[in-house]
Amino acid sequence: MDRSARETLATRLLNVAGEGQLEAVVHDEAVALTRFTQNAIHQNLAERDTSVRVRAIVDGRTGVAVTNDLSDASLRAVVERARAVAAFAPREVDAAGLAANAEPAAPPRAFVAATADASPADRARIAADAIGAVERAGLWAAGFVTTSRSGLTIANSSGTLVSFDGTDSGLNVKANGPDASGFAERYSGDVAALDGNALGALAAQKAVSGAHPAAVEPGPWTVILEPAAFGELLSHLTEHFSAQAFDEGSSFLCDGLDRAYMGPSVTLADDFAHPLFAGRPFDFEGYPTRQLPLIANGVAKHVVTDATWAKKLGLPNTGHGLPAPSASGPEPEHIVVSGGEKTLDQLIAETGHGLLITRFWYIRSVDQRKTIVTGMTRDGTFEIRDGRLTGSVRNLRFNQSILEALNHVEFSSTQQRTAGYSYNIVTPAAKIENFHFTSTTDF
Repeated sequence: MDRSARETLATRLLNVAGEGQLEAVVHDEAVALTRFTQNAIHQNLAERDTSVRVRAIVDGRTGVAVTNDLSDASLRAVVERARAVAAFAPREVDAAGLAANAEPAAPPRAFVAATADASPADRARIAADAIGAVERAGLWAAGFVTTSRSGLTIANSSGTLVSFDGTDSGLNVKANGPDASGFAERYSGDVAALDGNALGALAAQKAVSGAHPAAVEPGPWTVILEPAAFGELLSHLTEHFSAQAFDEGSSFLCDGLDRAYMGPSVTLADDFAHPLFAGRPFDFEGYPTRQLPLIANGVAKHVVTDATWAKKLGLPNTGHGLPAPSASGPEPEHIVVSGGEKTLDQLIAETGHGLLITRFWYIRSVDQRKTIVTGMTRDGTFEIRDGRLTGSVRNLRFNQSILEALNHVEFSSTQQRTAGYSYNIVTPAAKIENFHFTSTTDF
């Protein structure tokens, strides 16, 4: 469903609004995934769906209903259901109301036709390139190739009509040997950026270099975290920048803004327009999303808000709302970590004794407010001596305060986008002093 069709559908919904305010969100999405393991494709998935979400506000009461049946009868019924739900909802005396905004401009190349039109054969070719590179190293590959397109239109009875179309793609490769594994990834709005040969070779090189890992003693280490590792660590900090977490006491920022929480090398922003993101320029309430500094040279500058929390705290609405009403509050969606001045190779060369870490996994919170997490290394951990990689080491478990780590950090100059099931971050590699490992493993 293209923009014109989505806007026509949203307008039809508004025409049956009746009494009160109405918001219609039309989301059209196509997601495809090709999985491979043991050097062969074993699964193809494809999902296409168009959903309509209606929010009705009647006499200060809010009701929501959703459908993907786009018949006239269903569209009338979904509006009636939303209004019926509102009748049973508690009245919100200070409800924020609906957006009334002009449409913000989308960043360049948010939508790439080749990605939107990618076929199973296109994904298979990328997977075959990655598999071939791993297989030539005498290893076996596992991972996935994904492509997607999505369109979002929001219209409401206050006059807002905003639309966005975007594409995304990703390649995740794991090379597996008898006693070691390696990992590489790439995410881009343009499927042409997914180089299966290069990423497969990188994952294979890590697995080959990681053979016969040796045990090292746990304790405080100087570590260099590649973007995949640092991004997963940082993903456990992003929720702290929500105005709801800030107000309710679960964020480290509760001690106040405009004070230093991290070292002066740390600058974080939420930036949907960064070239590695090219994301949606408005939130799920239709408000323009601000490109927002969160941490500037270690000093906290902003939390993100939606209509509800902006009104509640007397702050500007930064346009970071989830579909309203949202129990989890606003959230940053496009975290960008500013780079430093040195290459990754320079950071390694300047390290007397430390570890290079490809990736973390199974990170869990130990103390939310203190930002302490635990987790393990994965898919390539290497010892550094006198500025050189000297061999692989067995995986280690860590217990670490993220804030403490970010008080002793230096960044590489090159940023990379890394992603997981619940995060999407642009970051360079990070060199951290006194990173705390608690135990080692047998693998």
